[in-house]
Amino acid sequence: MENYGFFKVAAAVPEVKVADCEFNTKQILEMLVEADKQGVGVVCFPELSITAYSCGDLFFQETLVKAAEKAVEDLLEATKKLSICFIIGAPVKENAKLYNCGLVCQEGRILGIVPKAYLPNYAEFYEERWFNAFRSEDRNYLQEDFPVISYAGEIAPFGTNILFGWEERTFAIEICEDVWSVIPPSSYHASNRAQLLFNLSASPELIGKQQYVKSLLSQQSARCHAAYVYAAAGFGESSTDLVYAGNAYIYENGKLLGESERFSFQKQLIITEIDFDLLTSERKKNTSFISRPDIHNYKEVTLSLNHKERISFSRPVNPSPFIPVTDAYDESCEEIFSIQVAGLAKRLVHTGVKSLVLGVSGGLDSTLALLVCAKTVDKLRLPREMIYGITMPGFGTSERTYANAVQLMKFLGVTMMEINITAACNQHFKDIGHDPSVHDITYENTQARERTQILMDMANQLNGIVIGTGDMSELALGWATYNGDHMSMYGVNSGIPKTLVRHLVKWVAETQINEASAKTSLSDILDTPVSPELLPADEQGRMTQFTEDVVGPYELHDFFLFYTLRYGFSPGKIFFLAQHAFRNLYDNQMILKWMEVFFRRFFSQQFKRSCMPDGPKVGSVNLSPRGDWRMPSDASVQLWLKEIESILP
Repeated sequence: MENYGFFKVAAAVPEVKVADCEFNTKQILEMLVEADKQGVGVVCFPELSITAYSCGDLFFQETLVKAAEKAVEDLLEATKKLSICFIIGAPVKENAKLYNCGLVCQEGRILGIVPKAYLPNYAEFYEERWFNAFRSEDRNYLQEDFPVISYAGEIAPFGTNILFGWEERTFAIEICEDVWSVIPPSSYHASNRAQLLFNLSASPELIGKQQYVKSLLSQQSARCHAAYVYAAAGFGESSTDLVYAGNAYIYENGKLLGESERFSFQKQLIITEIDFDLLTSERKKNTSFISRPDIHNYKEVTLSLNHKERISFSRPVNPSPFIPVTDAYDESCEEIFSIQVAGLAKRLVHTGVKSLVLGVSGGLDSTLALLVCAKTVDKLRLPREMIYGITMPGFGTSERTYANAVQLMKFLGVTMMEINITAACNQHFKDIGHDPSVHDITYENTQARERTQILMDMANQLNGIVIGTGDMSELALGWATYNGDHMSMYGVNSGIPKTLVRHLVKWVAETQINEASAKTSLSDILDTPVSPELLPADEQGRMTQFTEDVVGPYELHDFFLFYTLRYGFSPGKIFFLAQHAFRNLYDNQMILKWMEVFFRRFFSQQFKRSCMPDGPKVGSVNLSPRGDWRMPSDASVQLWLKEIESILP
């Protein structure tokens, strides 16, 4: 089974009893067996999970330290037949010093022992009372003389600078306070190729602390372009002075993938898949990410993980990656809209023009552009009358879209003009010898170019600029007439994909508009099928041309666009993700059909993007040839099509 870079990890929060190593080991073993059944490759347990973290001065007792070592021996013996790799916490004595350590184990062996680098010794923490700190910069060992110690019947490398890897995948670990330090060990680990970071923790609860911890982990994950798995001690730790809530989090490049239930009295296993391909893509593109394997001499330990045979995919895949997440929806929509407004405002102030000219069709794109124009002049304290909304009925204009365009312009108080293009187009057909009964590409593009000519010339008359209304999805597919609706002086929607346009218009209608009639018009615009309205309407004045019947569903194309540009994923991986995202909407054949259309059009239509007008970038994906996307206009698509052909027999 192809996993497309996904790898299953887990953060485990077992129940513990303070200083009861036998009980704690039994809990760990039960969770290991369950994690192994679920196909987890690596699972991380909390700090000092063998003894419990809150043993206090009992760490001075040889009885406890020896019992912990014996418990690790027993756990190794019990897991010889399990292929899962696991990380547990235990006190380890070396050269008469006691260290707070993370042990990386697999198939009955200890593969490495990583001591804690930074020991908290403030407020409620007294770790320096019991343990010694270990920092690799104080011990710059070479590979050949890297220290090894004997523990629990095993000989294992001992130090903070150890990388554990398999098949070009690498992970490393740090312990609790380490990530709170000025330069966490995980920063060095990431600079030395670690893509996956584990943290064994035992951080007690304080009011407001959880959000700070989540912010800290999210930022470290994002800064390191890594996955970060955090497992903290939970129920059963001593509550003499403190409470441990059992916080477990899994982040990927700053995004939270999974978290535990806080203050649960039951053990918890948080499982998800992390995407190594995504992390590799981020590091490859980001020139600020510094790969420095020479910073410290790292010991490399090889694991055997049969993850290709074991993974079952459970991670949810968002079918609308461009749409803001629910808990930040309003804030994100406002920010996107504000970026559009700020971009247009700068262009308006810089040029000193006296008018903004745009075609208003009653469709989604021109509606959003008109709303942006209105907000821009409001913020600049300029009259809305300087906005010239021009409706240009043609052969395919429906009564529905025409009425919505007129109603919206009246409500916004812009200067409204109507110029019918039918006569001009018929004259042009006569001039070039085209039969107007032949509804081909010439028939359609004549109308688009006539409308653009009107807008450009009106802008000249009015000392203004033409505001482009086309969106990023149309640019990706080349669904625009070259030197027609493809062209403007400033494209306010050029960074907005079609799926997001709809949400922004809806957000404006719900949060910025109070008048009932305007809300009704915007609601009807939202319900209107996407159409260029270039083919004649029917006898009842209704549209007969529907864009998605020709190029395919925009929700699929936006999905393909996001993963192609944002992470450079292959068609095979995008198809794998699409299967999970759209499992109840499209079958495999339908996904592949439109994926082929997407790649064919995306490659063949680059020439339109190579000379696209200026416009603001609003998200992580953009098609500007001056910014994010610089592609030859004559590049071959054959590699991508060949992979699509090979996906299904």
